[in-house]
Amino acid sequence: MTRSLQFLCFDFGLKRFGVATGNTLLQQGQPLDPIKAKDGIPDWDRIEQLVEEWKPEAFIVGLPLNMDGSENEMCLRAKKFGKRLKGRFNRQVHLMDERLSSYEAKSRVMESNKGAVDFGHYSVDGQAACLILETWFSTQEIV
Repeated sequence: MTRSLQFLCFDFGLKRFGVATGNTLLQQGQPLDPIKAKDGIPDWDRIEQLVEEWKPEAFIVGLPLNMDGSENEMCLRAKKFGKRLKGRFNRQVHLMDERLSSYEAKSRVMESNKGAVDFGHYSVDGQAACLILETWFSTQEIV
């Protein structure tokens, strides 16, 4: 029997990072509370708490590519964040194209919020991280 592996996924942002966790058994994301950031620098203490709590096998970081697939300043910052994650926690980091994840996440949140546009009680950031993680799971050969 194959053991289930846990992952943490981050949707990089300048003011907040969306966060989701998921495992290879269910291959579904579970949104967590967003992490506050200041100009793209996250609350590393909070990330450390999440790593202790969830004990992820690896990290997934959303890569905010332009619609034509080219990279931009946010991509470079997301990659830098991924390198810091790897350096701090000595775990593999996978980058995942996140184009349209925020758009799709808003649709999911509106659907679960009965079409209301007020996202106050729902985390679009967490849903975006879920979508990134679930997309990553769908690209993997998990036995």
